[in-house]
Amino acid sequence: MELVHQGKVRDVYADGDELVLVASDRLSIYDVILPTPIPDKGAILTRLSLWWFDQLADIVPNHVVSATDVPAEFAGRAIRVRRLDMLPVECVARGYLTGGGKREYDATGTVSGIALAPGLVEAARFPEPIFTPSTKAPAGAHDEPISFAQVIDTVGRETAEAIRDLTLAVYQRGADLAAERGVLIADTKIEIGRAPDGTLVLADEVLTPDSSRFWPADDYQPGRTQFSFDKQFVRDWATDAGWDKKSPPPPVPDDVVAVTRARYIDIYERLTGQAF
Repeated sequence: MELVHQGKVRDVYADGDELVLVASDRLSIYDVILPTPIPDKGAILTRLSLWWFDQLADIVPNHVVSATDVPAEFAGRAIRVRRLDMLPVECVARGYLTGGGKREYDATGTVSGIALAPGLVEAARFPEPIFTPSTKAPAGAHDEPISFAQVIDTVGRETAEAIRDLTLAVYQRGADLAAERGVLIADTKIEIGRAPDGTLVLADEVLTPDSSRFWPADDYQPGRTQFSFDKQFVRDWATDAGWDKKSPPPPVPDDVVAVTRARYIDIYERLTGQAF
């Protein structure tokens, strides 16, 4: 196989007409890869994505060909997938105001061009989920929020409306299933590609602790930072450590690695009901 792309977390190999997508244990925050891996992270992301692909199969097709027909050295953290023409937009849905959305709101009163009510606090819940797309930046650059009008300019109105509706449908199905398990999904980012026949297809990862924020429902309280089953814990550590969000990032202490790994496993088990 030929390595055709190395992303922040995943390595992509070409194998004939198909690709093999390998999830590493690398962790990125603020679009920068940290020097310290999180043990078992790649396997957790792969298993959880596969579980979610099954839960979403009636909403949108996905790119998975096989979770077992992969090289032995990648077993458990790789999937064989079909090739797609990936859309040049990061598709983000938010149910709560936090993270980059909160920073944008504090500065402008909007998120991705959507005007929001004044006076919203950290972790405020929206009346209904919103579609807040961003650019898909190359390695080393940062994704930037864009308006729906800019999405239309990039991919056309029909496709823009389709990916907006699809993103919100994926978020809503995920939020509903997670709520049954005592978990709130604050936001999520998905990747969408187009098959040769024009069908929109869900790709990459879906509803994982790398692409989403997960909060315990019984601890939710607007107006403060929430306990999080995802890499927000590492973001908070890096901020407290005084890192300026530019390379080179500091090594991650062993205790932060251990807590992060435990939270990834915890959310996997809570959502799927399966032991890791």
